[in-house]
Amino acid sequence: IGVYGDSMREQANEMFGDGIMSAIDFTLDMEKVTGSQGEARCKITLNG
Repeated sequence: IGVYGDSMREQANEMFGDGIMSAIDFTLDMEKVTGSQGEARCKITLNG
């Protein structure tokens, strides 16, 4: 997130307008998934 944070924020602003994510009803989920070549990957979901 440190590397892609600015890009993610800009994309969210384009999609939803200039606002903030809800801190009251916010969840962050991390899940270990397997990539197409069998490698371990991390799936991060920010919902708020």
